[in-house]
Amino acid sequence: MTSILEVNSPSKNYQTTVAVDNVSFNIKKGQCFGMLGPNGAGKTTAIEIMEGITQPTSGKVLYKGKALGQLFRTQCGIQFQHTALQEFLTVRETLRLFAGLYPESSDLTTLIKRCNLESFLDSDNRKLSGGQRQRMLLAIALINNPEIVFLDEPTTGLDPQARHNFWDLIKDILSQGTTIILTTHYMEEAAELCDEIIIMDHGRIIAHGAPTELLQQHFSEHIVRIPENEFSIAQIKELQQLHPNLNKNTQLQHSLYQKDSWIEISTTDVNQIMKYLLNEGVDLSFLQIRQHNLEDLFLELTGRELRV
Repeated sequence: MTSILEVNSPSKNYQTTVAVDNVSFNIKKGQCFGMLGPNGAGKTTAIEIMEGITQPTSGKVLYKGKALGQLFRTQCGIQFQHTALQEFLTVRETLRLFAGLYPESSDLTTLIKRCNLESFLDSDNRKLSGGQRQRMLLAIALINNPEIVFLDEPTTGLDPQARHNFWDLIKDILSQGTTIILTTHYMEEAAELCDEIIIMDHGRIIAHGAPTELLQQHFSEHIVRIPENEFSIAQIKELQQLHPNLNKNTQLQHSLYQKDSWIEISTTDVNQIMKYLLNEGVDLSFLQIRQHNLEDLFLELTGRELRV
C-alpha cells in the first residue's frame, strides 16, 4: 500500500521543552491511522506539524513525496478539536460559506445526506446538540472532497449512541478510499477504527503497529475479574502463599471500575484459576473473563499517574 504521508524525524522545541522528539512513521493511503497518548505527550504538536500548522524545529513531513504546500492544502480536510464558526448562520449557510473557500467542493446534497444533516439544515449553528455539531464539523472537513482527513478527538463529549453513529460515518469515509488520521482518548474507538496506531509519551513514539499485533506482543494472559466483596485481596494473597503453583502463573492487580470494587487476576491458565476458585468456594456468579485491550496496553506503557 502506497504511503500518502511521510513523517520524517520532525522535532519541535519550545525553549527548554522538547514537545516532539524525532518521530518517524508513514501513513498508508486509505488507512485509518490513530495517534494516542496521555495529556502532554506531544501528539497535539505532532499532528499540528503534520497538518502544516506548526513548523518543526527540524525534520519534515511529505505529502505524496513532496513538501507540504498548495497540493496538500487543497487535498486535506481537518476537523479541529475546537472550532470557532461564523455566528448567526444556519447549518446550510455554514456549509455554503466553507464550500466557497475552495475552487472545487463536494456536492453539498450528497455531503448533507452522507453526514445525516437533513433534519437540522435550517437550524442556527450555535444551537446544535453535541452530535449534530460534530457531524456538521465533519461535513466541513469533507467540503473540499479531501484525500486525507485529520480528526482531532472528534467524539469527545458525545454520548455512546452519538459516538457509535459517528464511527459509522468514519467507516463510510474510509470505504471511499479516504485516508484518516485520528487522535482520540477512547481506546475502544481506536481499536474499532484504526488499522495502525502510535502511542506517544514525552514527545516520543513508545509503541507503533496494528492494535491486535501490539496486544499480542505485550500480553499473553487473560484477565479474570471478581467482585471484591466475593473474594478479598487478603484472601487471595494468603491463598497464593499456600499455593505456589498458582502464584507462579498469576499476577494480582486491584482495580476500581465504575464505583464497583473488583479484583483482577492476570493469568495464562484460565482453567487453573477457575478450578482454584471453585475449590476455595468462591461465588462465581459475577465472574468476568476478558482479554487484554488497548486500555491495558496504554496504561502499561504510559503509567497510571494523573497527567495535567
